[in-house]
Formats: sequence, structure tokens, C-alpha cells
Amino acid sequence: MLTKKFTHKDYTMFGSTYQLKLPLNIEYFIPQNDSVRLLRQIIEEMDLKKLYQSYSHLGKNQATPRQMLELLIYAYMNRIYSSRDIEKSCKRDINFMYLLEGKHAPDHATIARFRSLRFAPFAKECFSQLNRILAGCGELSLENMFIDGTKIEAAANKYTFVWKKTTTKNQQKLMDKIPEFVLQVQAAFGLTLLHGPTIKLYHLKKMYRKLKKLQNQYGIVFVQGIGKRKTPIQRAIETLAEYIGRLKKYNHYLHIAGNRNSFSKTDHDATFMRMKEDAMKNGQLKPAYNLQFGVDSEYIVWITEGPQPTDTTTLIPFLKDFEQHFPQKYKNIVADAGYESEENYLYLECHGYTSYIKPSNYEQSKSRNYQKDIGRRENMVYDVDHDTYTCSNGKQLAQTGIRKVKSKTGYFSEKTLYACEECAGCSYKTKCIKGNNSKLPLEQRSKHFEVSKIFQQKRTEGQARITSETGKLLRMNRSIQSEGAFGEIKGNMSFRRFLCRGNTNILAESMLLGLAYNMNKLHNKIQTERCGQSLHPLSKTA
Repeated sequence: MLTKKFTHKDYTMFGSTYQLKLPLNIEYFIPQNDSVRLLRQIIEEMDLKKLYQSYSHLGKNQATPRQMLELLIYAYMNRIYSSRDIEKSCKRDINFMYLLEGKHAPDHATIARFRSLRFAPFAKECFSQLNRILAGCGELSLENMFIDGTKIEAAANKYTFVWKKTTTKNQQKLMDKIPEFVLQVQAAFGLTLLHGPTIKLYHLKKMYRKLKKLQNQYGIVFVQGIGKRKTPIQRAIETLAEYIGRLKKYNHYLHIAGNRNSFSKTDHDATFMRMKEDAMKNGQLKPAYNLQFGVDSEYIVWITEGPQPTDTTTLIPFLKDFEQHFPQKYKNIVADAGYESEENYLYLECHGYTSYIKPSNYEQSKSRNYQKDIGRRENMVYDVDHDTYTCSNGKQLAQTGIRKVKSKTGYFSEKTLYACEECAGCSYKTKCIKGNNSKLPLEQRSKHFEVSKIFQQKRTEGQARITSETGKLLRMNRSIQSEGAFGEIKGNMSFRRFLCRGNTNILAESMLLGLAYNMNKLHNKIQTERCGQSLHPLSKTA
């Protein structure tokens, strides 16, 4: 039949309706101000020697490492993240064909391997090279860095959680059952097991081998199923095997968790965190990574990722990692209240940075209730000479001792303890002493608190800086630039969930996002004639 010729797989066999037109140069179809041209010029300025060295050989029609890097960055610039979608774009999109320069379109597996195996070890070097190019063009101020963090969901199921606290509790329950079980086995089968005060995993394995030896010696055959009676040695071996398996699992889980409180079974590096995107509206924790961005002149100058659910302990590792890959040292570090800590204040001061960190109680201290709360130390009169506080009732709170506190990062802070000389019969006690931490009734309790003098000194100095004209300008720009970068990535670029797994691949994917974001930002600044602008001016109403 005539229609059967149209069912052939080769659609060009009977359709000779194609006309050859010369010249076949697709570059003519791309506008002169297209961002793909800018991307090619920037990548050609980079030293990609390390990226090329990761290849043993390249095929004749195979895309080069430079072209693969350009494809990935341009795909992320256009909100294309899936390797299959990138492959499809290489076959249909003229801009991707322009980057390929006549080479065959790579398949999705090649693209995925390049992202995780080739680019991941080179990601930090590539990102730092782009920063140097931007700095050489005068696009970076190299003076103010705005630091902030955001959480992005991992490519893991939200019900694959493993909690360290629960695992530790179950492990302890099992360890409490094992000694009694070992004594029963020794009494029933006449075995001896030498062990110390704690029975460990290798002791159980040794007992298992002895029981299996007894089974083989007496020729006992294990039975399974309904109506079959198991022998005592079979029940002992099966119970012991279960205990060994559970103990192995708990040890493995605790090793993966490390210092974290949780992890995901499908992505061991992901930690369960509270996310702003909560579809269930019940505060459900999801596997995620905490990304830290350093922004300068609206460009992302560095990115780190970590398992910390809060930003306080991320500042120092972020700056250390940045200093290893970028020679220029910034003058001012601007961050929000989530980064305030005594350790961070001292680190920035010792390394020559000027900190503009918003105190965690800055907004709260402006409220009327805060200023009228007589129980707060800030509202008491402090005598510097005698190192005492005076409460609203005129009672003295003198120093009673010093306590040293160690943080999770290993930093030791010194806190001074203060206590009231006499609180009995005070009419202000109900307003001054709050909280239900003590088991004593309110009549028997006295006012006491602790203060880190170094932290309070640095907080006072920092508050004076952020309330100055320069501080107001930098705080406003932090809100615009760092928060704007997150809004651009999560909103306009629609990136809310990672595609890869593991710390190395997550960081590589984040660096690709940063490269794509910076390329789009540079392109927009050039087209809108905003090059060289690093700070937005302070509004009159600020």
C-alpha cells in the first residue's frame, strides 16, 4: 500500500525536499549581543590544563573539555539541569550547536560523567579563575563581601532518615540484652567466651563460629516453616546472627553520621534540616545541604556547602576555603545575625577583617517590651569599677565565679557568673526571675545570670559599626545582593533541588550554578551599562 512507505524509520528516504544552502555557518543566526558569545570568550581566557589532563585521549568528533564546560554552564544559564535535557538541546538548539563547533552532540551519560568525574575535581579552580577575570575587568570591588546561607533540598527521599540519637538508644538496648544472652548460651552448650567488661562485636562473631562448629559436629539440620520445631542450637544461632547484624548496622550508621544528628539512607552526606519550603505545613525536616554564598558587586565570589543546620559555625570554614583559592583579601565582611558568635568576632579581628555582623538581639532590643523588661541584664545598671549590676530594686548582683564553656567547634569561651545578694521578699521577683528551669519554688530562688565579657565587648563595637552610615549602606546592600542571589537561583533559575548526590558532586553542581549566575549577571550588566557598579546607594528613608 502507498501509506506503508511513511512507516519507515528513515523519514528522508522518500522525501527529497531538502535544499542545500551555502554558507552553512550557524554563527550568522546568533545575535551579536547574545550571552553565548560572551560565555565562549570568558571560557577561552581560562587555563583548562587540569581539565584536559583528566582525559587519556579524545575522539575526532568528540566534544572537547572546553566545549563540554561551555555546554554545561550555558545549560545552567538557561535553567536546563538534566543531562537528558542538555543532550536534547544540543540536537535542537542553535546556540548549543554553536558551542559544539560541528562536533557530535554528547549523550546524556557523557554529560553526567563529565559533571561528576571531570568537572567536580576542577570546580573550585574554575570558579576562582572566573573571579580573577571579573576582578581584572574591574567588576569586583575586592573590598566588601556579603555572606549568607540558604538550604537546598538533596536528591533523597524525605522518609529515608536515620537519627543518631535513636540509633544510639537502640544500640544501648541491644548491648544490655547481649550479656544475659551470652550467659544463657554458655550454660546451655557448655561454651566459654573470654571477654572484658564489655562484650564487643568480635566476641559475638567468635561465639557464632563455636556454635556453627557444634552444629556441624552433631549434624543438626536447620528447619524452616510452619509446624517445624527448631532445635535450641538453631534458635541460638539465629538470635546471635540477628544481634550481630543489628550491631553492625548500628555501628555503620553511627560512623556515617559522625558529628551530625541525622543523615539520609539514599544520600549519606545529606542532613535533615528544617526548610522554608514546607508543603505539609508541619515543620517536617528534609534532607538538604546548607550552601554559603559570598557576594561582591552582585557576583558570587565563593561557594561552600556543609551539613550545619545553622550558619554560625560556617563562617570560619568558608573564609579559610576562600583564602586558599583566591589571592585577594577582602576588607569588610558583612553578614546577618545568624553568624554572630564570640569565635567569629575574634577570628575576623585577628585576620584583619572588619566585621559588620548584625547582633542577634538587634531588632528585638528596639521593642518596648524588651526595654521595659527589668529581668534582662541589659536593662540593669552596671558598675565598671566594682564589676556589679544593680537591679530595679536597688540590689547588687556581684560576681560569684567564672565558667569555661566549650563550643561544638572546640572554642573555649569564658563566662562570668553573677548572683543577687538578697532576693528574699523582693516585690519585683515575679517580673525579674523567669523560666521554669529550677525545681525550687519562686520564693526560694534568687536572680543569677552569666555574661561573656569578650562577646559583649565585641557586640558593642559591632553594633556601633553597623549603625554608622557605612554600616547602613553595607547592611542594605547585603539584603539586596546576597538575598537577591538566592532569589535569582531559587526563583528565576528555578533551582530548588539537587540532581547529584554526595558532597563532591553537590559542590560541583553549586559551582556550576555560581558560574551560570555570574555569566548572566555580567551579560545583564554589560547590556544595561552598569559595569563597575559595586554598591547600591543608600536611600534617603533608610
